[in-house]
Amino acid sequence: MSHPSLALCIPAYNATAYLPRLLKSALAQTIQFDEIWVYDDCSTDETGKIAAEFGAKVIRGEINRGCSHGKNVLAAQTTCEWIHFHDADDALYPNFVEQAHQWMALENPPDVVLFNYEWRRDDTGELLGIYKFDDAELRRDPIAYTIQKQINPFCGLYRRSAYLQAGGYDTDPLVLYNEDVAFHCRMAIAGLKFAAEPTTTIINYYRANSMSSANQIKCAQAQFHVMRKVSESLKGEYSNEISQKLWGIAGVSAAYLDWNTADSCVNLAFSLHSKTPNHLSGLFRLLCNFNPYFAIRFREWLIRFLKPQLRQQIITGSERL
Repeated sequence: MSHPSLALCIPAYNATAYLPRLLKSALAQTIQFDEIWVYDDCSTDETGKIAAEFGAKVIRGEINRGCSHGKNVLAAQTTCEWIHFHDADDALYPNFVEQAHQWMALENPPDVVLFNYEWRRDDTGELLGIYKFDDAELRRDPIAYTIQKQINPFCGLYRRSAYLQAGGYDTDPLVLYNEDVAFHCRMAIAGLKFAAEPTTTIINYYRANSMSSANQIKCAQAQFHVMRKVSESLKGEYSNEISQKLWGIAGVSAAYLDWNTADSCVNLAFSLHSKTPNHLSGLFRLLCNFNPYFAIRFREWLIRFLKPQLRQQIITGSERL
């Protein structure tokens, strides 16, 4: 009996230390993937060789262009009806494909299904938490949800035709380090239907030296550009949600004394929504009425004076932002 086909698509760069773990978990599925693809992004190690040894179809890039480009290439190459992206340093539980098929077999399935995942330490395997998506909120308003939440690609199942029609990943270097939020916002703005699967099927491994953990300033800068692009696409809609996000990015930028990004966030937030969010302190909102640029600086130096341990946690990377 035929069933909708599913491809595992893995963008990888110098991933020899981690790729075998993922591919072993992919081959251990109770129902097999129809195709396994690896985009070797001009690696200098044996990433492509290892992928081929595990039976994956390998595409090698001649110039390192990043994971967003790799995902778009893989989505264009596979003939499967559905795709699942996975980071080379994470893993799958054996039930992922089985759960995916329950969604794929629906008469009118959503275009995007997000799967709950575990967050574990890479070195010890210690469980740090379980990330759960809100199915009701996703279905009610996917645009608001994707603006407000961090959604990673390793937890998603995507209808390939909808992915391609919506334009796939944004390869603009300005959104690098926050390209996953840019992608899911693009999918939601394009009108794709979202849903969430409550079963935990994925393991996301935390490493202190990962790209995002080691580049928090760049992450904040990319978040600003993502929200800037989202606001341009929505033409005044969702101004409250975008401005709330911008105030949060401004706070993170201030923690790293990146006043250029912080001020850019404030400028855009006020152009979209004239009031500061109610969840911020009354004193801060009062100061913003007089001078918001002074307010974010005053708050940051106050935190550094009264609670220096908070800023030390961010600087050393021990606090996940």
